[in-house]
Amino acid sequence: MASKKTITPDRISKIQDSRKLIPTVEELTSGILKNDKTALARAITLVESTKKESLEKANLIIEKCLAKNTDSIRIGITGVPGVGKSTFIESFGKKLTSLGKKVAVLAVDPTSTQTSGSILGDKTRMQELVKDPDAFIRPSPSGISLGGVTRKTRETIILCEAAGYDVILVETVGVGQSETAVHSMVDFFLLLKLPGAGDELQGIKRGIIEMADAIVINKADGDNLKRARSASVEFSRALHLYPPKENGWVPKVLSCSALENTGLDEVWDMISNYISENKASNFFTSKRQQQNKNWLLQTLDDQLKQRFYQDKKVAAALEELVTDVVNNKISPFRAAEKLLQTNPK
Repeated sequence: MASKKTITPDRISKIQDSRKLIPTVEELTSGILKNDKTALARAITLVESTKKESLEKANLIIEKCLAKNTDSIRIGITGVPGVGKSTFIESFGKKLTSLGKKVAVLAVDPTSTQTSGSILGDKTRMQELVKDPDAFIRPSPSGISLGGVTRKTRETIILCEAAGYDVILVETVGVGQSETAVHSMVDFFLLLKLPGAGDELQGIKRGIIEMADAIVINKADGDNLKRARSASVEFSRALHLYPPKENGWVPKVLSCSALENTGLDEVWDMISNYISENKASNFFTSKRQQQNKNWLLQTLDDQLKQRFYQDKKVAAALEELVTDVVNNKISPFRAAEKLLQTNPK
């Protein structure tokens, strides 16, 4: 028979000390504003948590961080697996920190729909950037959200900005899912492409081309140089098939080699010019305001859906209706209508 642990004064003291290690909302907020990476990481963990008590703390922290005025630039980066997103982000991030910028990378890893597991390997793929004192890398599982963006990416951006990061790089999974999510929360949307991949014309069919503010042909080095030039010409032609963007910006096509650190200065100059033009025309501010509105509407959708499924009446009715739908006793449309009539509080 296992012996019971004696509750000694020393053990009680240790338990009390461990509880003290859990920082308060005020301590985390203060740490974030002082660019404490540990406090920032712990706050993001609260934001990503599904526990009610954690969410309440996270909301308080976010509200306090929203009050801090920042002059950040949010850049979304996407591209198919193998295009070199991690290598590009590391080289680009190092370039920015060398210019005196503080860079936060929100790298989203795909989550398995079978096991709900996620590799979260971006820190191992960005070994140089992760050691940079002016960089912060936060890998997060994408969950089931479309566009390879976690449900809490917007909140995480706010926390990183409050911590003093000038440039926020949001990497998406890039596995063919809708990229609308990341496009709705960044100032500049960058699409990475491979030279000679044979998808120059195929890319025209994708809505992602319409969202891109620039296309960058990565891995433009060695034997790929000729193919990169050809791809640039094809994509430039493709972009002319689309009407001008709302802000009048004409998407650019550039090439670079993240491996050889070539072309990165041109990419940053292009993004800087884009931001300057949009701020001068006030489009930058109006776009941020529209994104905040979308953030509210998306949050309402999420919370209404969550409350609906958590309602006991709905849960009971849903189980019965699913059985009826499976056995063709009722149509899915009629079942949904009956479910909505349960009127959960």
